[in-house]
Amino acid sequence: MGDAPLSTVRNAARLLKAFRGREAELGVSELARRLGLGKSAVHRLLTTLAAEGLIEQDRQTGGYRLGIVMFELGEAVKVHLDLHAVAGSVLQQLREQTSESAQVGVLDGLEVVYVDRLESPHALRLFTETGRRVPAHTASSGKVLLANLADDELDALLDGVELSAPTQHTIADPTLLREHLAAIRSRGWAESVNEREIGVASVAAPIRDLRGQVVAAISIGGPLTRLGTNARRRFVREVVEAGEAVSRRLGWAPETAMRKEG
Repeated sequence: MGDAPLSTVRNAARLLKAFRGREAELGVSELARRLGLGKSAVHRLLTTLAAEGLIEQDRQTGGYRLGIVMFELGEAVKVHLDLHAVAGSVLQQLREQTSESAQVGVLDGLEVVYVDRLESPHALRLFTETGRRVPAHTASSGKVLLANLADDELDALLDGVELSAPTQHTIADPTLLREHLAAIRSRGWAESVNEREIGVASVAAPIRDLRGQVVAAISIGGPLTRLGTNARRRFVREVVEAGEAVSRRLGWAPETAMRKEG
């Protein structure tokens, strides 16, 4: 009995995979034949997937095709694959310019996940492995990503949530955090000082996709003894330029964006 939910999920996955061919649409009978399932079972799966936007039905033909959510998921995967492909050399250059650990992070809810990272050459450095998750409001990368969300998206994440405060310097009050994020969005970069861990600082800038949407953040981080106020201000330019370099490789053209805004 416990295997039934897993079987349903597996069949739903198999159904979605059936649309990898060149057919514009597939009907219930054809899907049932390909999957070796009864028509009623396939219809139930289609109804559930359609409710989630993963499948949609053509009202005129009655056939089914992949929904807009599948396209959005595919675009998200493409961005992440592209990030891995284009960010490597930029990260390396940023590490060489600053001699600090350099990383790329993406937002997942209220957490930032580091998807690429190069360690500092210094003996004293941060140890944040690729794939690690940290509260977004405590990290410069996370704050850049939160700052560039639409207001309704940010509200949905923050409303009714009690933010963690790992140190006394963490901005855990939602109202103060919103004000802080507005300033970050306006200036185009963020920093975190003693907010995730005492004695640690970081600086981050946004990475944009073809449409100008912020999809990731690039940052450097290290001990506060090396990343004091003067050092952070000195490195802001390098971090922002690194973010722009990755963005351009993803197809973003800041000149075009400025013309559209004008």
